[in-house]
Amino acid sequence: MGQKHWYAVYTKPRWEKKVFALLSEKGFTTYCPLHKVRRRWSDRYKVIEESVFKSYVFVSITEEEIKKVRSVDGVVNFVYWNDRPAIIRNEEIGLIKRFLNEFDFIEASPVELRPEQRVKIMNGVLMDEEGVVVRSDRNKVEVVLYSLGFRLTAHLTGNEIRPVS
Repeated sequence: MGQKHWYAVYTKPRWEKKVFALLSEKGFTTYCPLHKVRRRWSDRYKVIEESVFKSYVFVSITEEEIKKVRSVDGVVNFVYWNDRPAIIRNEEIGLIKRFLNEFDFIEASPVELRPEQRVKIMNGVLMDEEGVVVRSDRNKVEVVLYSLGFRLTAHLTGNEIRPVS
């Protein structure tokens, strides 16, 4: 049996707690970071717990168990990096846990990509190519790739690119 690693599992919208429960019932070590949010109902305010990372649950499994996890109801897929399920470092899971223990009301938001920012493409036929963000909106990022003296424009989603330091 292989070594266990943490993986990020993408779930159906608002299924984080359900997927967490289903994976736990099947004996997997899972983690669904929750935080307190104050919501308003028509007649009152209420503090509820929501997932910090919308549509994500973390699971500690071996590579051989990936298919079993993928078959669980509510699991859409794994988060991928270089055409393989992305391994989340133990230190990152520990950091999330410490952060949540320290603070009550928190918020997680994706990294914003700005025009003129240099980025690297993380998968697909253009993997490892670098380019410059031209435009960015909620669902797509327009990146210019300078090669062969031509300006190639690729429309990518935010999870397909990473900022270059």
